Amino acid sequence: MAGSQTTAKVARREPGGIGFFERYLSVWVALCILAGIFLGKLLPSAVHAISTLEVAHVNLPVGVLIWVMIIPMLLRIDFASLGKVRSQVKGIGVTLVINWAVKPFTMAFLAWVFVRHAFASLLPADQLDSYVAGLILLAAAPCTAMVFVWSQLTKGDPYFTLSQVALNDLIMVFAFAPLVGLLLGISNITVPWDTLLTSVVLYIVIPVIIAQVLRRILLRKGEQHFQRALATIGPFSISALLLTLVLLFAFQGEQIIAQPLVILLLAVPILIQVVINASLAYLANRQLGVAHDVAAPSCLIGASNFFELAVATAISLFGLKSGAALATVVGVLIEVPLMLAVVKVVNSSRRWYQRTS
Repeated sequence: MAGSQTTAKVARREPGGIGFFERYLSVWVALCILAGIFLGKLLPSAVHAISTLEVAHVNLPVGVLIWVMIIPMLLRIDFASLGKVRSQVKGIGVTLVINWAVKPFTMAFLAWVFVRHAFASLLPADQLDSYVAGLILLAAAPCTAMVFVWSQLTKGDPYFTLSQVALNDLIMVFAFAPLVGLLLGISNITVPWDTLLTSVVLYIVIPVIIAQVLRRILLRKGEQHFQRALATIGPFSISALLLTLVLLFAFQGEQIIAQPLVILLLAVPILIQVVINASLAYLANRQLGVAHDVAAPSCLIGASNFFELAVATAISLFGLKSGAALATVVGVLIEVPLMLAVVKVVNSSRRWYQRTS
């Protein structure tokens, strides 16, 4: 419980809110698109050499970058906070339903509507299945890191946020692979189960174990040491994400140049999904009489995605050059502006939410 109290205290005390890199993440992603396309054109042989460094369908340079990306985020998770789940049953229940019973299925439906039908003639025909798979992967795992920032910006209950994220991470270890397999199967996409399970072990189980061991070691030296370590390690996570995106777009450059509308079109179902899930979570919490400082992070956790895991799994399952990898990157591109918009709506509607009729 000490870890839970430590993180919660810091969440209340941090004055800066969203950091510089996180605030302008969409700008950095856009620059990575340009850098990746430029490198793909300028150094095609070097990019190809990087793509061949694979073991068991896992690209080694990208695998290392993804660990550097994910582990610092998982350091914030305190599984001891699960003890507080009982005190916020309604809010946690709403978020769990949205995250695991609504969001993945609505995204699969939206992908079917837009990718396979409405936009099919505007997208590369050989990548339609891959785009659908990428969108499903994006929605199949709830966000675990940025939600701490969104919660802070809405003055959300830090104990609730910790409990919800810890519970989601625990569920994700066991439910991510079956859920993705089910939805890919429903979408008539072949499920490479060995690669999917390998991805779960590589990008969920092992990073969670490493992060929890590091967390215990750092917390032994005190709260201030732990927070300084988080502040030091944090930029490595964002940097690894951006470097991964440069590599992705180095491979995707030709396709993007040939089909510049692809990114915009793939953003449509992601945008609609965020609006649907954020609205459902917010209204359901209000209907159940949940306090605003719980409803706000519940709404944001329900709407946001663990896009780092989605990128990693898409690369493992379908490759760096796949439409699935590109679809997950679109999620990275629009996540921050979308979540900031949801934060603004949640904050501005506080009086309405708290009004009783």
